[in-house]
Amino acid sequence: MSVDRIAVDLRAWDPISHAGVASQLRLRPEIRLLDRDPEAASVVVAVVDAVDDEVLGMLRQIHRAGSPRGVLVVTLIDENQLVKAAECGFVGVVRRSEASPAKLVEVIGAVARGEGYVPADLLGGLLVQVGRFQGERTNAHGLNLSRLNAREIEVLRLVAEGCSTADIALKLAYSDRTIKNILHSVMTRLNLRTRSQAVAYAMRQGLI
Repeated sequence: MSVDRIAVDLRAWDPISHAGVASQLRLRPEIRLLDRDPEAASVVVAVVDAVDDEVLGMLRQIHRAGSPRGVLVVTLIDENQLVKAAECGFVGVVRRSEASPAKLVEVIGAVARGEGYVPADLLGGLLVQVGRFQGERTNAHGLNLSRLNAREIEVLRLVAEGCSTADIALKLAYSDRTIKNILHSVMTRLNLRTRSQAVAYAMRQGLI
């Protein structure tokens, strides 16, 4: 059975990293590694050590050139840098210590399908950053486009993971009643009938 190969434009901060990642991706039947042909790429993969000002400049240049969504393979990254990378279209993030060929191909595939990937330990901080950013936009413009705050987003994320009300209350150190009130408030405010609809809304907004 034929495999639809994902066209990948590989960028790296140093030639050794480029050669190492390229040698691994060329072995994968799911990937078609391009030779400096970004316009034909489905995904850009950038391999860097840290997201400093120079790297951000490179990511922004790639983004301004109209390149597709990207995967960032990075040694060190925090939540603030994660948000800045996402603003440049790099919605898949893999730490270099975890970037096995199979993992990298998995994340490239997710990004090619229009999805994203963030290391689990950074997800909570990212949701807080999103909630803070939405709050800042509310204060500046009188409008909250997602209409969800950080606490509501965290509750919906846990609902999406299949947690019960009691599980969520335990994880977040709230009472069952508080969790129920949060969910009721979200569904009432957004004119939704079920928790599933609330989760779907948050996913469409790119919050979970």
